[in-house]
Amino acid sequence: MEQRITDQNVLPAETLALPKRGWRINPIKAVLVTAVCWTGFGVMAGLVHHNRTTALDHTGLLFWRNAGDLTPIGSPMVLEALRDMTALGGTLIMTMMVLAAITALLFLKLRREAFLLAITAMTGTLVEVQMKLWVGRARPEIVPHLTEAGGMSFPSGHSFNSAMIYIAIALAFATMSARHSVRYTIVGVAIALSMLIATSRVWLGVHFPSDVIAGWLGGAGWAFLASALFFQPANAAAESHAAEKLDVITEKGRTAHQPQ
Repeated sequence: MEQRITDQNVLPAETLALPKRGWRINPIKAVLVTAVCWTGFGVMAGLVHHNRTTALDHTGLLFWRNAGDLTPIGSPMVLEALRDMTALGGTLIMTMMVLAAITALLFLKLRREAFLLAITAMTGTLVEVQMKLWVGRARPEIVPHLTEAGGMSFPSGHSFNSAMIYIAIALAFATMSARHSVRYTIVGVAIALSMLIATSRVWLGVHFPSDVIAGWLGGAGWAFLASALFFQPANAAAESHAAEKLDVITEKGRTAHQPQ
């Protein structure tokens, strides 16, 4: 027998408490992860500059295609799923994800995390654009492209931005949990999702494997570097008097908020 929902079953809004922020990634660990990622990026960039990724790039692009006609392996449903996956790393979706995440963080009164995410996204995008201009690598023509793609090829923008944004969002929301397992799961899911987006770019034929490897390493590295590099500026901005106006919780709800 279904339980009827009554007014007695519903908690009034003023009794709800927002989660208490109690964690941030250790800045030393963040810098170490950044060093590993950006070392890998530098190695890949050097190999690309000296044309030493030809075997990797050709093998990676042909791996997903049938010999002879170069048609993609798998059914039309697989191709459609790959296009949906790659769209998760597109500019429009990424922008919407960042805005949605920032809004949610402000509702949760996590202004510091909201500012940090915004700074990470803006500065990371500038870094990615500059790297594309610096390298100026053309997109692969080894296999037919299975989706539209423009601009330079190295590093992969989808790979860079998806790693940067999804990991940065995961780090922001992980602050709400005191449990290691929960935080690792949140960040791990973000890493796995961004890797799938990066892989889809090669499968669709619009990026060399070296593009997506470098792009993912660069984006992940920037997410972790920004968490350490911009923490103090974001914290100072969040504690400013002007930032208090961004709170979207009512004064009544504020009395039930757990102090940070």
